[in-house]
Parts: sequence; C-alpha cells; structure tokens
Amino acid sequence: MFVLASASPRRRELLTQIGLTFDVETADIDETPQLGEDAIVYVKRLAEHKAAAVFARHSNQSRLIVLGADTTVLCEGRILGKPFDDADAVRMLRLLSGKKHQVITGVALVSATSRQVAAEVTDVEVIALSERQIADYVASGEPMGKAGAYAIQGRAARFIPRIEGCYFNVVGLPLARVSAMLETVR
Repeated sequence: MFVLASASPRRRELLTQIGLTFDVETADIDETPQLGEDAIVYVKRLAEHKAAAVFARHSNQSRLIVLGADTTVLCEGRILGKPFDDADAVRMLRLLSGKKHQVITGVALVSATSRQVAAEVTDVEVIALSERQIADYVASGEPMGKAGAYAIQGRAARFIPRIEGCYFNVVGLPLARVSAMLETVR
C-alpha cells in the first residue's frame, strides 16, 4: 500500500499523472522552522516527520510505503512558507519581484525496511512586478495555500520567464526524484 502524507491537491495530481495509485492521509505536525535552521534541513525534516507520523498510525506496516513532502521558497536567505493572509502574500510577492529565488522540496519515503530523505532545489526567476500586478494576483486568491505565494502552474506562469531545475519541484513534488526513490523501495 502506498500513502501520500500530504493534503496538497497538486501533489495528488502529480502522482496520478505518473500513474501511481495511492491513498491520502495527512499528518498534523508543527511546521515552525527551528532557530537558525537551513531551508534544506527544514523541508527534509518536515517531509520525514509527516511520513513517519502517517506510517506510525498503521498496525500492518510490512507492505506500507509512505511519502511525505514539504515545499518552501528561499529568497534572500528568508524561508517563505504559505501566506497567512493577503497582506502576507503581497509582502512575499514584493520580495520575489525582479529576483531569482529557490524552491526547495523535501521528500521522504518511509517503509518497514527503509527510510529515505532527499531534497530538490530549483532556481526560479521572477520578473519585476508592478503593484497593480501584485494586487490583481492576490485578489485572484491563487497565492493562498502556496509556498512563496504563487503557483507556477497557474496565473503566476506569466511572471516567470525561466527556471533552472525541475519544473515539477516548483509545482510541489520532484517527480523524477520521487520515482527513483520508489524504485529502490518496491
């Protein structure tokens, strides 16, 4: 049995896109970054804690594989999670405007015989955004629930002229890396 330990509809869509069958269970963990914690260490820790929490709920673990994931945005040394409200989304978009940043996704696979944790980093360039563009985008509601307050697969696509690395990582799950990890567990 394969379980995705995430409530993200984007992660569900991506796993379905590559033909995987899975159940979804969420894990309620504290997602607060620890003082001085590096962004890569942060997302890897959260991904592993989510996967381990869901794995621990099951009594028959012999055939269980749980995938945990967490995505964050790193800009000028600041970790940007999901915006709390519209004002926070505006703050994040202003910070990203006209700059390159990194999207970092931690992934963890937990099974009875294995525990694998990795991170994928993608560089993303954002055009210089006008206050009008930011206001209109925030008013669309799309930034809410998205790390860094944008969705590359949505309306924000027009703000991103280039990326270096895995596109699917920016959406929320580095599919090639996850697939390679799964091959070693099955």
